Amino acid sequence: MKIKGVIFDLDGTLIDSMWVWDKVDKDFLGVRGFEVPPDYQKEIQALGFYETACYTIDRFGLKERPEDIIKEWNDMAERTYHKEVQIKPYARELLVCLREQGIHLGVATASYASLFTECLKRNRVYDFFECFTETSEVERGKGFPDIYIKAAGKLACSPQECLVFEDIHQGILGAKAGGFCTVGVFDKKSADSWAEIQQDSDYAIRGFGQLLQDEQLFREIFGEECRQGICKS
Repeated sequence: MKIKGVIFDLDGTLIDSMWVWDKVDKDFLGVRGFEVPPDYQKEIQALGFYETACYTIDRFGLKERPEDIIKEWNDMAERTYHKEVQIKPYARELLVCLREQGIHLGVATASYASLFTECLKRNRVYDFFECFTETSEVERGKGFPDIYIKAAGKLACSPQECLVFEDIHQGILGAKAGGFCTVGVFDKKSADSWAEIQQDSDYAIRGFGQLLQDEQLFREIFGEECRQGICKS
């Protein structure tokens, strides 16, 4: 079936931002007298902000409201997202290529618009996307298909007509459970699960440049009728 839509995860997939959350976690827990446990990021990576706040409260016995924790996290991360976070190499070139071919583009993210909107505008990619879907809009996190199904609906595409680009293993499994074709994207933050991502995704790439340089892979993923030539500029 012809690919009509592409849904991108943001953090770790489209934008290089996971380092920001490492610092937020370290600072947030540090002022409360805790170190970041080795498994903390893996436990929360498929969760939305509210679910992550509830998990953090339970795990560390905090006497705080999820809403207050979320605001603190956002305040800590906002300036860095707005001023420093960059998109991944060749991401913009790929978006140009796909839009030129009439493919509908959307985002499915655990982040909030207050963080990513200014970041994407500064990186000159915000207007490529027809819709943005946040985990706060659905009942379950990225280990389930809910967010991808909602994003596909906004693009007026069926799951079978969409690709999902994700950098976390739970996201790949959630999208596949919804009937989506999946492309695993390497990020150093999820390097420990890269073997699982490669095994369970339909395709796996080290970066977007790989798609722009490998015409056979590009056509295999997006369809034989897709033209790659414009991506090489």
